[in-house]
Amino acid sequence: MKGKFYPWLVVLLLWFVALLNYLDRQMLSTMKPTMMHDIHELISAENFGRLMAVFLWIYAFMSPVSGIIADRLNRKWLIVGSLFVWSAVTLLMGYAQTYDQIYWLRALMGISEAFYIPAGLSLIADYHDGKTRSIAIGIHTTGIYLGQAFGGFGATIADRFSWQSTFHFFGVVGVVYSLILILLLREKKGYDVKAVSQKSILKEFSVSLKGIGVLLGNISFWVLLFYFSAPSLPGWATKNWLPTLLSDTLHLDMAQAGPMATITMAMASFVGVLVGGVVSDRWVQKRLKGRIYTGVIGLALTIPALVMLGYGHTFTMVLGGALCFGFGFGMFDVNNMPILCQFVSPRYRATGYGLMNLAGISFGAVITNFLGKSADAGHLGSDFAVLGVVVVVAIVLQLIVLKPKVVNMTE
Repeated sequence: MKGKFYPWLVVLLLWFVALLNYLDRQMLSTMKPTMMHDIHELISAENFGRLMAVFLWIYAFMSPVSGIIADRLNRKWLIVGSLFVWSAVTLLMGYAQTYDQIYWLRALMGISEAFYIPAGLSLIADYHDGKTRSIAIGIHTTGIYLGQAFGGFGATIADRFSWQSTFHFFGVVGVVYSLILILLLREKKGYDVKAVSQKSILKEFSVSLKGIGVLLGNISFWVLLFYFSAPSLPGWATKNWLPTLLSDTLHLDMAQAGPMATITMAMASFVGVLVGGVVSDRWVQKRLKGRIYTGVIGLALTIPALVMLGYGHTFTMVLGGALCFGFGFGMFDVNNMPILCQFVSPRYRATGYGLMNLAGISFGAVITNFLGKSADAGHLGSDFAVLGVVVVVAIVLQLIVLKPKVVNMTE
């Protein structure tokens, strides 16, 4: 019974890590009005966009590095170390007094948080076979969306207490939880690691480069890169700028718009990942492209949602757009690693997901910076709607090119 239960305990343990991963990064997006009284540079939307973008750029370029390391070393300690460092950074942000201090702490958070997702998702994938992989990752992903939702309360908590106390509290929570993980989390590699530990550093580096070469020599992986990246444009746009869009469109105070935006999106995505996980796990048993079809359905739902968000001027339109986008993006998001497992062996999955993160988050960093200037110019809504075009291209490429031969690639 213990053997059957532990894979689900791993999901539960990492669920809370995923929640903190996104909560700690998301709080800043809603606490801007409170923080700018003490840090005046945050009054500028462009400066705020730079602050959000530096995290994304650092996170993006560290993701392949973290994936390579996760494929070669013990993922338990990578996860524990990552959580400890980003939580300590969150704690330190409560002591920041200048824009530059916040900027560099945000960059350091990007480095530390980048080590979690490739390691965490590949660990779950190794504990769960094709029959439960999507739903296991789906349950884990609900932690991400709840983290986004709770991050929306950053402005509310900061109004009641202070933005400094908010950073302090959640930083301490993460540091304590990292110590709990040391006791409960165990590694499980999907391939023999004894030979790995006996190799020299030079040989390890050579093996890592070979893994990147194997991935980039696969045309399906290039399509996966674009498929993952294109929806990241609207995905990161909603994560970082939806509170501002709701505040401007519906004329709401940020203390109201922040929780409304993040909770609406997160709850819809919460349902989307569970539905997408169950549908995908069942569909792939009948059709090898079942996971791909599930992801396509999710992406298709984000297209009308972006139009509603961009051009809607009523509460019903904007709220409907947020719900539709969140649900569809959740169905897409939950199937990224399971689809990757159909084309990439366990030995290179963390590396593959790291490269996908590099591409996707680089797109996100570009759009975050661009929308900062767009917000200052008053074009935020219309630019939101245009992002649907890249989603259409991603859907077409995915349906035409991706042709999996197995449910789970083993070697």
